[in-house]
Amino acid sequence: MRPFLLFAFSLSACILFAQPNLELQSFASGFSFPVDITHAGDERLFIVEKAGRIRIIDDNGATLPQPFLDITGRVNAQASERGLLGLAFHPDYANNGYFYVNYTNNSGNTRISRFSVTADNSNLADPNSELNLLEVGQPFSNHNAGDLNFGPDGYLYFGLGDGGSANDPGNRAQNRQMLLGKMLRVDVDNGNPYSIPEDNPFAFDDATLDEIWAIGLRNPWRFSFDRLTGAMWIADVGQDRWEEVNYQAPGSAGGQNYGWRCYEGAQAFNLNSGCLPQSENTFPVQVYANNNSVGCSITGGYVYRGAAYPDMYSYYIYTDYCSGRFWALVPDGQGGWENTELANLDNNQFVTFGEDREGELYVAAISDGIIYRLTAPCDAPAPPVISGETLVCSPDQPAVLMATAAAGGHGYAWYRNGLLVARSNEQSYFATEAGAYTVAFWADSPEGCNSAPSAALEVRGAEFPDELISVDGFELTAPAGFIDYRWFLDGEIIDGAVGNTYTATENGAYSVEVTNADGCIRTSAAVMLVVNAIGDIGIERLVLAPNPFRDGFQLELRTTGPGAFRMWMAHADGKLIWEKTLSVGRQLKEWISTPDLPAGAYLFGLEKEGRRVVQQVVKR
Repeated sequence: MRPFLLFAFSLSACILFAQPNLELQSFASGFSFPVDITHAGDERLFIVEKAGRIRIIDDNGATLPQPFLDITGRVNAQASERGLLGLAFHPDYANNGYFYVNYTNNSGNTRISRFSVTADNSNLADPNSELNLLEVGQPFSNHNAGDLNFGPDGYLYFGLGDGGSANDPGNRAQNRQMLLGKMLRVDVDNGNPYSIPEDNPFAFDDATLDEIWAIGLRNPWRFSFDRLTGAMWIADVGQDRWEEVNYQAPGSAGGQNYGWRCYEGAQAFNLNSGCLPQSENTFPVQVYANNNSVGCSITGGYVYRGAAYPDMYSYYIYTDYCSGRFWALVPDGQGGWENTELANLDNNQFVTFGEDREGELYVAAISDGIIYRLTAPCDAPAPPVISGETLVCSPDQPAVLMATAAAGGHGYAWYRNGLLVARSNEQSYFATEAGAYTVAFWADSPEGCNSAPSAALEVRGAEFPDELISVDGFELTAPAGFIDYRWFLDGEIIDGAVGNTYTATENGAYSVEVTNADGCIRTSAAVMLVVNAIGDIGIERLVLAPNPFRDGFQLELRTTGPGAFRMWMAHADGKLIWEKTLSVGRQLKEWISTPDLPAGAYLFGLEKEGRRVVQQVVKR
């Protein structure tokens, strides 16, 4: 196999660490308009051809002569963005034989269907086994998207473009009563032919279709899940200015609005009356200009999690269909992103990436029908060994992790649950969160070579109850079972208060510090108690908690009898912010929401018949 070199592109002299030096190796050829690559949990690769066929590359690298599936008679592939476009195997395919496809039918509609493998031949599917899950009308022939994947939660995700033409003339991507321009999520293991997962973000929102997972996409031609972390990467093809990469963190609850057609990339495009405020949109983590020199149509890829090429590990690799440029995107370990151009190739119309069972990556060139394997050969050092503490108490009491010393020319890349959290020349790392930690040697020059990550070290987090103080009258109680207790009033330690209960005798903010058997310390939120003067206006008990607070605090009120109170909140100088009248029987609990207040000290007051109680509350 003849390698095609992809020389690394150095952005500036300030690059601190090596980047992948990619090579494309021709892996298999002879395909007609290949548009998708995937595996079924075994050593085979399945290649989707746009006209309506799925073909197999076996474990010897040979292409089988008979297609796995041929539905060319049902597929409309006449336009450039129509055809058989996507393939996903059920997570339990080895037992149930189900796989799912996304294709354009002869009516020009997008169809999501399930097929089955034949019982007596694992290399042959039954074309008569089709079960239609969903059919969506397409007003134009372009922007069909076409990808579909099972997420780590076992649900089927698939993207739909905005319906085509240009500029989303029907504003379909923002229309919550249409499936076009969305990412969708369904449960194919229940319902007929599917059901809606109860935790879909709009499952109980009458204004939004239940299948919708995310909104505001133009043409999400290719998306993928990080096989290690579960993070979701969506490459959305732009209009005329920006191609974009969108990212959903592991465990995302969905519901994002990616902005199209209100925004293209992060720039305003068509701010019509239906657009959300800018702050309510989710903008891409990376964009590049849509022009002749850079590219015109993004082809999304995968995060490399294979073992053969350590230099590519943890990078999201993607390319452009028009220019043949390749990029690598990775968290920078400081909350941002680092994007590096890897190559500027002649245009081979790289249309899709794929991943095999072992996490190795492939890319298909639709123009020449070749499937290439992505490689980054280098003389990698052996991975380091990680050791250290296995308990993190809090960000103020981290676990100290250590890596074996690097050979010359290497630093350290630290990962938590597969995500890069730091790169440095330090042999130690202070872990502030629980998780599975690994570390790799990371070359400190573009010409160097990285190691594979170490074996994982599991770091657990200290366990504490959500609420550390309960209040009964003026008696404060912390949960039993801790080895040490210390009570505080207005931030000052109370002498002799070392048990799990304390009876308040003064007005103020009470908190408790507890120490568990591991030696981890946690301090509660403060509880405001008013012990004196409240009886003058008919109040037996008044609690404001927590204090200090973030988005609000709970008011608990017990009175000597029914009555009306004026409740108000003011700035520290007495300038009124708001007021309302409360009708109280004997007891009241009410959440006081303050999301728009800036941090600082405020006054909270209750008045009755000209008498008042005023307490200070603090917003962090």
